[in-house]
Amino acid sequence: MPINRIAIGSHQEVYHPGALKAALAELICTFIFVFAGQGSGMAYSKLTNDGASTPAGLISASIAHAFALFVAVSVGANISGGHVNPAVTFGAFIGGNISLFRGILYWIAQLLGSTLACFLLRFSTGWQPTGTFGLSGIGAGEALVLEIVMTFGLVYTVYATAIDPKKGGLGTIAPIAIGFIVGANILVGGAFDGASMNPAVSFGPALVSWSWTHQWVYWVGPLIGGAIAAIIYDVFFIMHSHEQLPTTEY
Repeated sequence: MPINRIAIGSHQEVYHPGALKAALAELICTFIFVFAGQGSGMAYSKLTNDGASTPAGLISASIAHAFALFVAVSVGANISGGHVNPAVTFGAFIGGNISLFRGILYWIAQLLGSTLACFLLRFSTGWQPTGTFGLSGIGAGEALVLEIVMTFGLVYTVYATAIDPKKGGLGTIAPIAIGFIVGANILVGGAFDGASMNPAVSFGPALVSWSWTHQWVYWVGPLIGGAIAAIIYDVFFIMHSHEQLPTTEY
């Protein structure tokens, strides 16, 4: 089980220059992703008189998030691994691919990046609302299942294309594969709960707007989905005869 390889690490990692550089990369990558993704929704609402919930708005959000995540993962891959998502970091931790202390550092950076992106979006658009994640026509339990399933697909894709030691040349398409699965999932769940799959993405708008309705769904769901994906992929598909990935590798 991957749980046997979980690494706590040392508090000294928090001050290590390499870990700090990786955290800064996560902050910047998350900022890029949230600014483009959340900003696209704000722009579409302005141009269509609050029509972001239309089919065209959903497609627009899907494309914007897929492109932005592709870029964000690409520019962070060689520094921090390009997690851009606390659920991805948690999945990597469950599989023993990142230590607890470095993971916490990543989480802080991701949340700060999202918050900064949303604040600057509001400031630069004349304090237009950033919008927050919410439920539409479904209950919290149903939204929780949606977030679990969608994040499972995302973290499973991360493991298959970026973490698996046997990935070989497949690793070169990891950023685009990760962007595509997020874009596809937005087309599935966007009309029901906004399709977060990322606690940082939902945290930034909630903090800036100070609206916390059902916020727990966007934390519990992605973290459960990420953990399940990590355990299943690690147990069934990663051959443990291979050397374990060092924490600095992803």
